[in-house]
This record gives sequence, structure tokens and C-alpha cells, in this order.
Amino acid sequence: MGSPWIVFVNLCFCFIPSVVRARKAACHNPIYGTCFGIKHNCPAACPRFCEVDCRLCKPYCACDKPGAVCQDPRFVGGDGIMFYFHGRKNKDFCLVSDSEIHINAHFIGKRSKKGRDFTWVQSIGILFGGHRFYLGARTVAKWQESTENMLIKLNGEDIAIPNVEGKTWQSPETGLKVLRLADTNKVKVKVEGLFEIAVRVVPITSEESRVHGYDITAEDCFAHLELYFKFESISKMVDRVLGQTYRPTYQSRVKMAAPMPVMGGVEKFASSHLFATDCVVSKFRLETEEDGAPLRVACGSSYGGKGILCKR
Repeated sequence: MGSPWIVFVNLCFCFIPSVVRARKAACHNPIYGTCFGIKHNCPAACPRFCEVDCRLCKPYCACDKPGAVCQDPRFVGGDGIMFYFHGRKNKDFCLVSDSEIHINAHFIGKRSKKGRDFTWVQSIGILFGGHRFYLGARTVAKWQESTENMLIKLNGEDIAIPNVEGKTWQSPETGLKVLRLADTNKVKVKVEGLFEIAVRVVPITSEESRVHGYDITAEDCFAHLELYFKFESISKMVDRVLGQTYRPTYQSRVKMAAPMPVMGGVEKFASSHLFATDCVVSKFRLETEEDGAPLRVACGSSYGGKGILCKR
């Protein structure tokens, strides 16, 4: 089933300016020849993360479209309704579960003075066609946009892409393609006929920390992911935090009149690790070994805890 595009701290420490200079975005689809490659300034409402509508040749705010997962996690569902899902720090949660695709997210954060966790999505783990795809933000103290702070893996192996906008990496055997949307920290991931995800690694800005009381320290700028999903083939039974909002019969239960409409039910969305399919109401069809036994995947941290390594 097709669907439209849905995926700083203390200033003296990380020195991330509160006034963010507008980034640029471009159309990367050569079919649109008159727009292809032309760079546009991101709108003032979203200076850090925007996409370009190749048909209209105009930029738009990716975090405001259906399928967006940004900030403290602020979701825009497939039904167009915005809500927050805070989860818990250092825990994994299922975002999408369907027969052909399963997406979990790892949340990082810190405890607020009001007793709840401030959280952000640090990494995602995607299961599809017997493969495991990892994309995460590295832990960094001092943010530099010119430094690559993104870690990408396919089936446990690092994916290295030249730090040049427009460069691509692809795996013919899996159908996975990764396109650089900027020299660093922004890519688009695609599996033809299944999904596309625009991903950017961003830090917490000094202004965000001040306004929201995050109280970020010098040790960690809490680099995290902003995501913008497009699903090309999902069923009417798709489920979990974001996935359920694409079901034709879904009715949002969040209190839209609230200043911050929050989706609860943390326990029913929890997963035991980034590549687990053990969340409640998992829909993913597990791949099997040649003898028909379920495919067993062991996962653990690697590279000093900055990534996930999975082996059969």
C-alpha cells in the first residue's frame, strides 16, 4: 500500500550557536531534470532539516510531514496527527511492525527535574528480507557539522560512503541503497518497493537546552536522529508506535487539546534489543533457516558501545 511522505547545550562547552544557519537541500531525482541538483535554503521554520519536492521544486519542513520522527520524539503519524512518545532512556522501542519490515529505535536521554525522561532517538534497527540494517548517531561532546557523526551497518558490516553530497552506496543482493544528501550527517536510505528514509544526525542546541531545561553537559551533546519515513508497501495490519497510524481503521487516542499530546503505553511498545521482534503485537514474518527453524540473531554492543553487532 503506497503512502505519501510521512522520516547545544551549555554554550561554553559544545559551542553550538543558538541561531542556526539555514542548511540547504536539493532534489536528488534525475527524472526531474529542471530541478535536479538545484540547492534551496531550508525554510525558517526548519533551518536544520528539510527536503525538496522535486515536482514543485520547493523545499518543505520534513519534520512537519506524515512519517516524521524528530526532536523529543515528536511524531507525525500516517494520519497526519502529531503526538509525542517519550519512551525511556537507554531502552528500545518498536516504531513499525509489518509482515515484510520491522523497525525498532534506541532512545537516549536524561532524567528531568519533573521526574520523566527527556529522550531522543539515537539509532534505528531495521529487519527486512532476512537482513539487518543499523543507522545511529555517534556519541560526541563537541559538535562539528563537518565531521561525520553517523554510523551505518548492514548485516553487522560497516558501510563507508565518501563524504561528498550525491555519492551513493548500494547492495544489489539486498536491494538497499544509501544516498548522501549532504557531505556529512544526512542520508537517504531506500529499498525499492519497501521504504525510503531521510535521516539527519543533529545535536541539542544551546537554545533548546535553555528553553526546555535539558541541562546538557560538556560530556555529551546528545547527538540524535531526525527521521522522515516513506513506506511503499505496508499492509492494513501494520502496527506499533508509528506503524499503527497507517492503518485505515486507526483512531488516535492522544489528547489533541493538550499542550503536548503524548502517546502512552510504553510497555506494549518495548523491545528487548534493537533487532528484537518481541514487542507486543509484532507483525513481522521471521525469516527461517534452510531447515525451517526460525532465524536466530544474537545482538550486542560493539565499538565501545557506539553501535550494534548482530550475528546469526
